[in-house]
Amino acid sequence: MTVPVGTRVMLRYRLPPGHTHPMTDVIGELVSSDAGAVSVRGRDGTLVQVAVDRVVALKPLAPKPIRTSEIRSLEAAAADGWPGVEREWIDGWQLRFGHGFTGRANSAVPLEPGASTTPETLARITARYAARGLPPTLALPDRLGTPPAGWSTYNESAVMAADISDLVLREGDSAITVTSEPSRQWLDRLYYQGRAAPAGAAEVVSAVRGGTLGFGMIGARSSSAAAVGRAAVTTAPDGRCWVGLTSLWVSPEHRRNGLGTLMCGELVRWGRERGATHAYLQVADENTRAVALYRDLGFADHHRYRYARPENAMGPNPVGGVR
Repeated sequence: MTVPVGTRVMLRYRLPPGHTHPMTDVIGELVSSDAGAVSVRGRDGTLVQVAVDRVVALKPLAPKPIRTSEIRSLEAAAADGWPGVEREWIDGWQLRFGHGFTGRANSAVPLEPGASTTPETLARITARYAARGLPPTLALPDRLGTPPAGWSTYNESAVMAADISDLVLREGDSAITVTSEPSRQWLDRLYYQGRAAPAGAAEVVSAVRGGTLGFGMIGARSSSAAAVGRAAVTTAPDGRCWVGLTSLWVSPEHRRNGLGTLMCGELVRWGRERGATHAYLQVADENTRAVALYRDLGFADHHRYRYARPENAMGPNPVGGVR
C-alpha cells in the first residue's frame, strides 16, 4: 500500500545489532518514502530516516485529534488577524464590524467558553449589527457554537493548518514583493470579479490586532499584479504564533503555473521570519482546486466553520474574498 506524504504514520524498523531490543517504533508525519529510505518527522520534531531494508511496517494512523481548546485558540488568532475595524464583546461573543466587507469582519464569533445563545443575547447582537445597517451574522466554528433555533447556516468552509517546521520552503532571496501596507495595485486585485470596491475595504484589509501584516505581490513592477496574498502574524491565547494567509489570488492568465504555490510558500516563510511557528488559511468547500493546492503544500484540515443568520434575514452575503 502506498502511503501519501503528509500522512500520520507508525514506522516500525529494525535497530542495528547491539541494541537491547531488535525493533523500535516512531509515530509522526511521513516526510518522504522512496526506493532508498523512509523519513518520518516524530512528535518532538526529530526527523527519523530509515533505510528501506530496515523497515518492518509503515502503517497510516488516524489524524491527531484536534482539541476544542485548540479550535478556540486558533479562531482567536484568526480574529486578531482579520478583526474588522471595530469590535465589542457581548456575553462571550466577539462582534466584528467592517463596513460590510467580508463575512469574517462582519460577524460574531463565540470565543469564550459558554458563550450565551439566549434570546436576550441574540437580541443584543442583532441590535448591534442593525445599528450599522448589517444583518446579524454568527460565525460558528466546530464545537464552539451551533445555530440557534430559527437561524439558517450558509458558506461552509474549512480551516487548514500546518506546523511550519513540517513544510518545505524555499531558501534564498524572496521571490515576491512584501509590503507592510496594501498598494493601490494590490487592492485592485481584490475586485477582479467586476464589483466595485466597497467603501472602507482598504481599512478592513489593513487592520490587525497585536500583530504584523504583510501584503505579497508577484509582478509588482508591471501595471497589474500576476498574484497577490495577505499574511497576518498573530499570537493565540495558548502561546502559539500563527501566520494566517488570506486574499490569495492569481490572475486567470497566470493560473496553473505554480504562482499560487509560490505565493503561499513565500508568505509562510515571511511569517516564520517574524516568529510564526504555525500557519493557517480558510477555504470554501466548493473550491476544490485550492484545497488540493493547500494539501500539496502540507496543510491539513484543522476544523470547519459556517455562518448563520435568522431565517428572515437571509440575503446577499458580504462582498470580498475572505469568508
